[in-house]
Amino acid sequence: MTAAVVEPGRSAGGRAWEYLLQSWRELDVPEGWSAEIDGGRITLVPPPHRHHDGIAARVQRALYGVLRPDWEIYQTLGIHIAPLGKLYMPDLVIAPSALVEGVDADVSDPLDAAEALLVVEITSRGNAEDDRKKKLWAHAHAPVPVYLLIDRFDEHGPTATLFTGPANGAYRHTERVAFGEVLKLPEPFPVALETEHFPH
Repeated sequence: MTAAVVEPGRSAGGRAWEYLLQSWRELDVPEGWSAEIDGGRITLVPPPHRHHDGIAARVQRALYGVLRPDWEIYQTLGIHIAPLGKLYMPDLVIAPSALVEGVDADVSDPLDAAEALLVVEITSRGNAEDDRKKKLWAHAHAPVPVYLLIDRFDEHGPTATLFTGPANGAYRHTERVAFGEVLKLPEPFPVALETEHFPH
């Protein structure tokens, strides 16, 4: 992750978030990069490794088999965790398509994270701790009902962890498997996610 490009100190009082959001909308982000808002600043996130993209493609393919026709899987979709003043760009988001495609084409506002049905984060070497802790905590506060963390850099070996049942800023249920095992996702995503061929 690169250094902050916008700091809230340039804005007055309660207008800090509006200033950051407007700056995020207008930011000219290099192709392949993404911009997030966290800790009162905008940070740029570099493009991921091709293994990261390979995992995202396999997860997306598995989820398409059970996706309702009025839902869609999105990459590079900004989601706003309103209670915490954060804006993240998860690797994959499932959300009702009407909430994304039914908005004004000139508006690039993020989706309210509370409207997301499932969020997938795949760790990169430089952001693994953020995905494991900060983003896990934020998505539980949103609350996002299902958070799937695919951790290629877990100290015990690559893992996939499913977090469900958010309540009071924490997930009540966790299921973790090592790469090579099958992770069963809950309804309404009845997928047995095969991790055996995830690149790492």
